[in-house]
Amino acid sequence: MTASPVSSPAPRIRKAVFPVAGLGTRFLPATKTVPKEMLPIVDRPLIQYAVDEAIAAGCDTLIFVTNRYKHAVADYFDKAYELEHRLEKDGKVELLQRVREVLPDGVRAVFVTQPEARGLGHAVLCAKPVVGDEPFAVLLPDDLIWNRNGPGALAQMADVAQQRACSVLAVQQVPRAQTGSYGIVATDAFAERCGRITGIVEKPDPGVAPSTLAVVGRYILDACIFALLETTRPGKGGEIQLTDAIAALLGEQVVNAYHFHGTRFDCGTHIGLIEATIRFALDHEALSDQARAAMTGALAELGIDDGD
Repeated sequence: MTASPVSSPAPRIRKAVFPVAGLGTRFLPATKTVPKEMLPIVDRPLIQYAVDEAIAAGCDTLIFVTNRYKHAVADYFDKAYELEHRLEKDGKVELLQRVREVLPDGVRAVFVTQPEARGLGHAVLCAKPVVGDEPFAVLLPDDLIWNRNGPGALAQMADVAQQRACSVLAVQQVPRAQTGSYGIVATDAFAERCGRITGIVEKPDPGVAPSTLAVVGRYILDACIFALLETTRPGKGGEIQLTDAIAALLGEQVVNAYHFHGTRFDCGTHIGLIEATIRFALDHEALSDQARAAMTGALAELGIDDGD
């Protein structure tokens, strides 16, 4: 009797797309000159956390979809010859290492221009010439996901995508009153934090939302999503929605929702940026004691017991 062939695992993702063309109007006037992706969490910009997460998941090609006016992200990942020379000359070895580790050896950054703001789906489509025909990741830097004692969210998702040979979307539970702010999925029963997606709706009203499982800023997608994006009709505001293309993808292949280990900070909002800064300051090896003392002092001045 001939043995049945054993299916091979899917290829590991190597390419990650970062849509960074948005204007960041919520943070004006700060974002008039500083892209929101460059807003700092303690001593590192938001984009660095997303990049580190992608690299830790095995990605070696980072594709930044930007607009013609935003140069700061490209400048940040470019080599800073004068700065490195000065740090080396002054013997500031630790700072020099930190500057050079912004983009490690063996990892390349590619910048693609989105000619006009036509939605997340269009931004992802702009990366097609670089991605080609292999599975890839999409990371929204606004969503900072922190897993203090384990692998990052994208590495967790990459394991699932490779083992199950499928596309994977990161999800988390949200209050039903907030479903109108997210793409919401319906799924089969969850097992090992995964469930097959049976439907997806962009920003449904709470009364008609199929669940309270919200898609957040991490995706692993099959390259066939590009063909679906090319035929996706613009929706509200003339934008091409990634959610609509994913809904079409459900008819062609398995897409899993994955409830990741870790904490998500919505740094596209003021309070999310503040929460992330507090948490990372309290966890910072050199700053944690001072941060805790400063916060305790501030609460005392306001007459608030930090034990409340």
